[in-house]
Amino acid sequence: MAWIVLVVAGLCEPVWVTALGKVDSVTRVGPIAVFLIFLTVSLAGLSLALRELPTGVAYAVWVAIGAVSTVALGVLTGEESLTVMKAVFLAVIIAGVVGLKIVS
Repeated sequence: MAWIVLVVAGLCEPVWVTALGKVDSVTRVGPIAVFLIFLTVSLAGLSLALRELPTGVAYAVWVAIGAVSTVALGVLTGEESLTVMKAVFLAVIIAGVVGLKIVS
């Protein structure tokens, strides 16, 4: 169950990061609300997962899911391009996290 919570928490990260990028003034309540809600859910999920999982591995997985998902969201929305080298380094991040999971 902790792994599921951690994955969901990691998938919330690109939402709050993207919303944070859309906050250009304090008068835009929508992006601020999305940012605060998804940041809270993401960190709460990480906190819950840390009760059962090793801190280093859980944090690395959370960050990796967030990083890869944020790039994927940027590519899907056209805000970011995916180059071969970017894809290679994202694969390295994923391989590193899988390696951490295997050895832990």
